[in-house]
Amino acid sequence: MRIEVQRYTERFGSVRLNDVQKVLELDSGRAKGTGATGDIAVVKVEEKASRDYEEKMAIAIMVKDEKLKLFEGVISGVPHGCLLIVVSNSKRKRVDRFRMEKDALRQYCHFTRRSALIIHQKNPLLAKALAEAGYSELLDDDGLLRDGKSEGMIAAMLLAKLAKKGYIGFIDADNYFPGAVLEYVKCYAAGFSLATSPYAMVRILWRYKPKVSEGMYFRRYGRVSEVCNKHMNNLVSTNTGFETDIIKTSNAGEHAMSLRLAEILPYATGYAVEPQELLSIFEGFGGVMPMAQSAAAKHGVEIFQIETRNPHLHEEKGTKHLHEEMLLPGLAAIYHSPLCVDTVRDNIVRELVSAGVLKDNEEPAKPRLYSAPRSIDMSKFQEVMAEKLDSYSALAAD
Repeated sequence: MRIEVQRYTERFGSVRLNDVQKVLELDSGRAKGTGATGDIAVVKVEEKASRDYEEKMAIAIMVKDEKLKLFEGVISGVPHGCLLIVVSNSKRKRVDRFRMEKDALRQYCHFTRRSALIIHQKNPLLAKALAEAGYSELLDDDGLLRDGKSEGMIAAMLLAKLAKKGYIGFIDADNYFPGAVLEYVKCYAAGFSLATSPYAMVRILWRYKPKVSEGMYFRRYGRVSEVCNKHMNNLVSTNTGFETDIIKTSNAGEHAMSLRLAEILPYATGYAVEPQELLSIFEGFGGVMPMAQSAAAKHGVEIFQIETRNPHLHEEKGTKHLHEEMLLPGLAAIYHSPLCVDTVRDNIVRELVSAGVLKDNEEPAKPRLYSAPRSIDMSKFQEVMAEKLDSYSALAAD
């Protein structure tokens, strides 16, 4: 792969925010000797370097009643060297959709000779492992893992850690193009290969997000993303004193982290999870508040934003999903951040009132926050999960 070098970087305390880097070439050919100075504007990520990072990486796919054909396409796009981790919250009553997903994954692994883990979010064993490992805050009143995207993501992080992976990437399960999935993972590997800190994050910016109506219209940015980016940049600007538009990926569902970074961040519930990851980094390492972790502060946290060549086409879930399930939680996370000043809060309220999800003089509810997973007793978590996980060579329990 050949991508642009980091043309511009903004610094916020110990955080290095890299501006968007575009993918220029998906396949850059065989490795060849380079000159002494290299290229000032473009970097070539060799196939070997990409493969090395893929083998250290788990790719987590959150599934909730997605069409099986979409699910099969997504898993087929993940490079062979990555460990597949599927956390499903699909329905099990009447039609057991999780059983169908597991069967599809088992068949796929049989013919491709690869390993994967799949587990249902409501698995009692998972809940037991979390409780005994000291992380019961993820559990609901019924004693099982709460519904929500972030809860499944945290479970996937812990499974990746059990598998001794160094990196974890997330990919949504409703993507129509397996080739786009492949490119996402290649971008993750490219970003990590450029990182100078072990605390690194790569966030994907789709080149286009097509809409199908009477014809195909290739929109540059999603509506929710544009709004969240604006307010996230305002939050950064008011804390640094310099206006910026550096952040283009506030709501990036496709993103990856080193596990050293992932385990030290607090997470917000549901669809607030992606904006909250950035907020947790800014709050913990931006220098305005006390540093959250000395080693990460010393090395610095690097954030890469990489624009793909493939467009991103996924299922349309309607305006209600966009506004109530994505826009409201994302802006609520920004609104309740300790770094958010009154002027930014006022703008957020006006935005949400205009979108019809808040009434006048109403403020967004604060998203539930989970503490950083570094506090978990991993030996205890592993001990409980091994009761069932060890009985499968490729697939986890249901």
